[in-house]
Amino acid sequence: QVQLVESGGGLVQAGGSLRLSCAASGRTFRSYAMGWFRQAPGKEREFVAAISWSGGSTYYADSVRGRFTISRDNAKNTVYLQMNSLKPEDKDVYYCAARTGLPGKTAYEYDYWGQGTQVTVSS
Repeated sequence: QVQLVESGGGLVQAGGSLRLSCAASGRTFRSYAMGWFRQAPGKEREFVAAISWSGGSTYYADSVRGRFTISRDNAKNTVYLQMNSLKPEDKDVYYCAARTGLPGKTAYEYDYWGQGTQVTVSS
């Protein structure tokens, strides 16, 4: 089992950058594929990015490809989401998630979730 805690959210102007972090507990972090999702009130949780256990494979939603970068540091049990060129439509609560096996692009594939961190982008 793994517990996840996100941090790094906040308020930023359009065009700015934020880096989200997700710290995981447990010694088996390196065995999990990790994902970032986001969710607006009243909407379904939306895939943002995912990374394999080794960090060798990454996946992105079309809406963020080229602007966001997912990475991980297995020595620190942490996964990151670097968000550049932020747009007002990126405003959401961002969640990290973990699953065993290959990275997934749908929320139901993930077993463990953090509590979320709010990202607000002003125009």
